[in-house]
Amino acid sequence: MTILLSILIFIAAILLILLVLVQNSKGGGLAAGFSSGNQVMGAPRTADFLEKASWTLAAVIVLLSIFTVGLQIGQNKQHEAIDEDAIEQAAEEGAAEDTPAADFQEEAAEK
Repeated sequence: MTILLSILIFIAAILLILLVLVQNSKGGGLAAGFSSGNQVMGAPRTADFLEKASWTLAAVIVLLSIFTVGLQIGQNKQHEAIDEDAIEQAAEEGAAEDTPAADFQEEAAEK
């Protein structure tokens, strides 16, 4: 799941880079190509659309990043719980063999 989210973040970042490169704060960029005022998507509207799309993609990247970190933390906690259970089981199995009483009993049996 984290791989899918990472791919989505990467795609959104590439799109955001392209949108920023298309914009120009001094009236150039893609907006300069629409110099006619009679068009439905004229220069002001194109600039507004590009700005809104940039902010939206930035928000998407932030939200996906937060969700990915939360998912990763949840997976790490799950793995830690599994590891703790395995350590406890190993300790219980090895406890009977490693106690000082068991060593004393082995020494007494050898004599």
